[in-house]
Amino acid sequence: MARGGHHSPDASSVESNDHHKGWLSQPRRKKTLVAAAVALVVIALALGLGLGLGLGRGGGGDGDGEPPRTRPTAVWQPAVGESWQIILNKVLAVDAGTDQVEPDVDVFDIDMFMHRDTNVVANLHRLGKKVICYFSAGSYEPYRPDSDRFADDDMGDVLDGWPDERWLNLSSPNVRAIMRDRIRIAHDMGCDAIDPDNVDGFQNDNGLGLTPAGSADFVRFLAAESTRLRMSVGLKNAGDIIDDVLAVVHFAVNEQCAQYNDCDTFTAFVDADKPVFHIEYPDGAPDVPDDDARAACSAEGAADFSTVLKLMELNDWVEFCDGETARTQVV
Repeated sequence: MARGGHHSPDASSVESNDHHKGWLSQPRRKKTLVAAAVALVVIALALGLGLGLGLGRGGGGDGDGEPPRTRPTAVWQPAVGESWQIILNKVLAVDAGTDQVEPDVDVFDIDMFMHRDTNVVANLHRLGKKVICYFSAGSYEPYRPDSDRFADDDMGDVLDGWPDERWLNLSSPNVRAIMRDRIRIAHDMGCDAIDPDNVDGFQNDNGLGLTPAGSADFVRFLAAESTRLRMSVGLKNAGDIIDDVLAVVHFAVNEQCAQYNDCDTFTAFVDADKPVFHIEYPDGAPDVPDDDARAACSAEGAADFSTVLKLMELNDWVEFCDGETARTQVV
């Protein structure tokens, strides 16, 4: 699932936020019970045809009014300030009969593997939405369908706090082949963009000697593969390599820059007319006190970011900086 920057913020950053009790007191790294969520999704998808989700990997609809899958014909450059919703632990309940989706935003960021065997992407396109497809590019997750392709020497240390996951060697030809195939899956689904997570292992104890230069090279590889298939690509956190990759990525997905006082780092995207899709996880969500919402939305440097307030599990609930809240219908 999505996770934060995997690095411990510097002491001054931590100290400056100690007074604000509205932030969840966790490092910039989170995870829901993904394996359980995936298992539940498998069960849900087994019922999907009955729910009108239009299962199948083919390029067309399912014969019951589902739209055909459309693949991008040009690389999408999202605009600064576009509205969005991110849900990574559930399948969206968007079928051929859906005439609107909540919230009425421009962009949805969804888990790629969970939606692979549905027509959700095509149905979101029918409603005029763009779709970013999430997968982890820099960590091994044992519950993903292609996890058996990773070799032992592709993997480094266990991710702190997540004993089932291990950092990946970003220069491994095998790892890159697997990621190339994942990008192809996103293309075949009709995704407009990819959200490749965990490209910031260099900021953590990874057991592989990962470096900023190596991570930047890996992001350039992902960008080349994605744009070759006419999909855009985002940079997930990894603020230390923005200068090295800004020219080849199309947006940022940032977690908790308000909490860690580093939103200014990501303003380079806005200066380049590229959006920052920004998430904060205020304590007390979904009942966020006004002061905490203001702190998340008015952080220095974040004025032009597309900010959402979310629960750590990145479920159907979202709050926007205007105080509006919504729940997206999910399976």
